[in-house]
Amino acid sequence: MIRHGQTELNSRQVLQGRSDFPLNETGIAQAEDAAVRLRGIPFSAVYSSPLVRALQTAGIIAPGMEALVDDRLIEMDYGPYEGADLTRLPPEVITFFSDFVRNPAPAGMEALESVVRRAGAFLEDRCRTEENILISTHAIALKGLLEYLTPDSGGAWWSRYIGNCAVYRTEYCDGHFTVPTELK
Repeated sequence: MIRHGQTELNSRQVLQGRSDFPLNETGIAQAEDAAVRLRGIPFSAVYSSPLVRALQTAGIIAPGMEALVDDRLIEMDYGPYEGADLTRLPPEVITFFSDFVRNPAPAGMEALESVVRRAGAFLEDRCRTEENILISTHAIALKGLLEYLTPDSGGAWWSRYIGNCAVYRTEYCDGHFTVPTELK
């Protein structure tokens, strides 16, 4: 599971959400570095969010493989806060971001429970296999995947920083997913 590479909006500290921006030069380089780290893994399938930055990241890591788009991997819907300057967020968003577990998403923003539910449904539908699958997604969607995989985490993944092209791995064996680990 990988978060996409950097975009221009990431570099400008804008709450990107579902805005569809491509990777910038830094993001392409990050994806190329991730491809080197993941070289030698024979992927049997590649799944991606429908947003271009995730599709580009998948294409760089697994060239020649068609990325299967799954809308459940799209980024959290930030609603009216889409495009907000991360250095000047409205108070209700600052409160939410200060403690995701105890503070509900502001009105108009997708609830974290929804992100976990759709991420979990994707994993159950597409990833109950022992084959190598690449999932290219976004920061909050990736946190939703990680929360689903570790239901006893108490929401710990929500506050963890996940940088561009961070990679996490889990295995499916004996009918269960293992606790995810970050690949450095």
